[in-house]
Amino acid sequence: MTQAPASKTVSASRRRPKLAELISDDIKRWIAAESLGEGDRLPNEKALMELYGSAKATVREALKILEVEGLITLKTGPKGGAVINQPGMEPASRMLRNFLHFQQLDGKQVYQLRKLLEVELAVSVVGRLIENDFQQLEANMSACACCGGEEDHRRQRFLELEFHQLLARACPNPLLAFMCQFLNDMLRDLVVIKKAYVPERKQFDHANQDYHRQLVEAYRAEDTQRVRNIMAEHMADAEHHMSALETEMAAQMLFSGDSLHTHHHRSKLHDLPTEHVSV
Repeated sequence: MTQAPASKTVSASRRRPKLAELISDDIKRWIAAESLGEGDRLPNEKALMELYGSAKATVREALKILEVEGLITLKTGPKGGAVINQPGMEPASRMLRNFLHFQQLDGKQVYQLRKLLEVELAVSVVGRLIENDFQQLEANMSACACCGGEEDHRRQRFLELEFHQLLARACPNPLLAFMCQFLNDMLRDLVVIKKAYVPERKQFDHANQDYHRQLVEAYRAEDTQRVRNIMAEHMADAEHHMSALETEMAAQMLFSGDSLHTHHHRSKLHDLPTEHVSV
């Protein structure tokens, strides 16, 4: 039997796009070609129906796709219609995290990339921070120093990541900023899913606070090389603590028989009677 060419096999396995998806893609190309920006309006439903020769339901589905992607807002009323938004990073970040959720990602894999990118981002921010940025960074460090107890310790992990998000928002390179914020979001998810704030690790807390303090001092001095060195050490230290924490937690679960989804992180779907669960 003659085997079909690989390219034909791959193309045959791809899902054929729906008409609404093709229309939404065409609208996106038009937005880019016309250099439309936030606040500009798309043609009304009737004009789009005539242009694409499509039913109202298909055009509305196409617009809904763009709304879900954060590209437009659909407004009702006499002055309603589709208004273009400048998309935030959250929808794209959420979709990528959903994809990676099924890849069994761990802290080591995140830090393999984070160690490289976070250092470059840190250097790119030197000389760009204004006094308001410094105030936010220092307020973040003060909040971290006041945390105590399990819930506060969880909050502390989030605050430590937020310190890096503050730096990312000042980054002049939007792609680098997105990648670093995305990796921080991945770590935030790991904190929740793996309860990575338990057990308490005072050494990790103190190390993070010290590195953040040194970074702020180096930023105020606009010392690029010092910023690079401190962030590189910080990322290597954070990777070491994450690895040790995951090993310790795996051992605890082995002995306790605990699951990853306990207490307030347990999904309500675990309580669904088995007859309602599809196999």
